[in-house]
Amino acid sequence: MLEKKIRLEYAHRILFTRDVFTPANTTIRDLLLIDHPNKVPRVLIFADDHVVAANPELLDSIRAYARAHAEVLDLAGEPVVLPGGEPCKNDFSLVQQCWQAINEASLDRHSYVFVIGGGAALDLVCFAASTAHRGIRHVRFPTTTLSQGDGGVGVKNGVNFFGKKNWVGSFAVPYAVVNDFAFLESLPERGRRNGIIEAIKVALIRDRAFFEEIERMASALARLEQPALERVVQRSAELHVEHIATGGDPFELGSARPLDFGHWAAHKLEQITHFQVTHGEAVAIGMAVDLVYSVKKGILDAATAERVLRLIEAIGFETYHSELLAEGKTGEPVILEGLEEFREHLGGELTVTLVPKVGQKLEVHEMDRELILAALDELQVRRLELV
Repeated sequence: MLEKKIRLEYAHRILFTRDVFTPANTTIRDLLLIDHPNKVPRVLIFADDHVVAANPELLDSIRAYARAHAEVLDLAGEPVVLPGGEPCKNDFSLVQQCWQAINEASLDRHSYVFVIGGGAALDLVCFAASTAHRGIRHVRFPTTTLSQGDGGVGVKNGVNFFGKKNWVGSFAVPYAVVNDFAFLESLPERGRRNGIIEAIKVALIRDRAFFEEIERMASALARLEQPALERVVQRSAELHVEHIATGGDPFELGSARPLDFGHWAAHKLEQITHFQVTHGEAVAIGMAVDLVYSVKKGILDAATAERVLRLIEAIGFETYHSELLAEGKTGEPVILEGLEEFREHLGGELTVTLVPKVGQKLEVHEMDRELILAALDELQVRRLELV
């Protein structure tokens, strides 16, 4: 047997700015000059239709920016506007549409795909870019609190298939992620709130001081004040990227998914509600299930669980949804089917991240099904008491 080690290094660039397509802002110009100081690369831009609708001047700003910086950027055709939101990941013809646009624009492996949008649009377009020509450089411009603080700064792309979330996808490190905080100001209330839960999640597993900072900002975050949002989004992004870059498994070859704390139930809840429950709302409920389960299992003390639940609720999230107790295809509660699907997604060995203390994580390889249902029952009672 011949065996050789292949080692690669990637630069994972995360930039924070405001009004990135204003000609005076050189963020994009400086990015393109890193690898192409003497060449003008072709750039094809995709945009989420929700973002375009909320920012009517966006497409004109892109064109003006390209004209102002023509010496470093060759706009390869008109920006391509695609449907955004989770339903776009259920339509594989949109992947083919992206491939067709890339082909018609004559992009090559030294070109760039820019994508501006929420997490679903980023997943879709970056999957297409990462598979066209076996990989074209792509730059993400996340526009939601969720994508700026979590999904958009990662290295995973994908679309839903067989009725399962992210069943088709790829790992591909983006050339850069540009977080333009101005986009957050045009979001509806739900979109602004969603990303806060991922900040709480990553603080719980990695950074006690950040969790305590979020507690101090709870009132401002509940009011969705822009400075508080920007702070939690930036720190959340930093912690997510730190884990990806230093956690030892950026492409998830193992079974551990610490950044998926609270997500095994959340993914199922999104699916069975046909994504009427947003990802952030589902993660809040999934985290609540795991927190109460951990108390019942003797992993976490009740006072800490209550502290976290109160924070989640104070910021405006629910901690229970009745659909998780609905009967599934196998006759058992649907939440338990979510556990099995998560095991399958991990590659066969179940690994669920739980929180024994704020700022720490614990990986377990089995979950007590009766205690999961007991946790849901307790959260149901809690909700009724809060009404």
